[in-house]
Amino acid sequence: MSVDPMTYEAQFFGFTPQTCMLRIYIAFQDYLFEVMQALEQVFLKKLDGIRDCAISPVQIRKCTEKFLCFMKGRFDNLFAKMEQLFLQLILRIPPNVLLPEDKSQETHSYSEEEFHLLQKEIEQLQEKYKTELCTKQALLAELEEQKTVQTKLKQTLSLFDELENVGRDHGASDFREGLVFLIQNSRKLHNIIENVEKEGKRLKIS
Repeated sequence: MSVDPMTYEAQFFGFTPQTCMLRIYIAFQDYLFEVMQALEQVFLKKLDGIRDCAISPVQIRKCTEKFLCFMKGRFDNLFAKMEQLFLQLILRIPPNVLLPEDKSQETHSYSEEEFHLLQKEIEQLQEKYKTELCTKQALLAELEEQKTVQTKLKQTLSLFDELENVGRDHGASDFREGLVFLIQNSRKLHNIIENVEKEGKRLKIS
């Protein structure tokens, strides 16, 4: 089989020419094997009708296998020549022929230097895209962090509103007076808790 990938031909046919030739080769081998099996069966049936035949089925099988190897060797030699002709003259696209989808190359041809410049520009654009993608991810992360801070800020403002309402319920005119009121009551509550704990300890001792 040819080692030339023949990618342009594969673009046109939808399969590589080597694959086509391989399928032909396998199909012929399968057919040859089936023919040899059929011939062997015919010979065996003919021998059954001959009395005192000196030829045994084992000999028939050996002869069939020998003939199969002979035919396969001859076919391999012929197939190698046929494959060469097919790949060079039939399944090959001439170098001066362009496929319809590549016709634009006739009017937009590029030199090797221009191709390298285009390749370099593509690499630069890819790097720029990666940088912008990283920047976008960083901005999204910062936006999520801002949303978290905003949620906490709303919770804090809501707590201040509740404290202000509590202060108003107890006669405080503004938030500062309400906060002082809450601090004073917190201290009183703390003193009460301490007194209760001391009294509990004294009762345990007694």
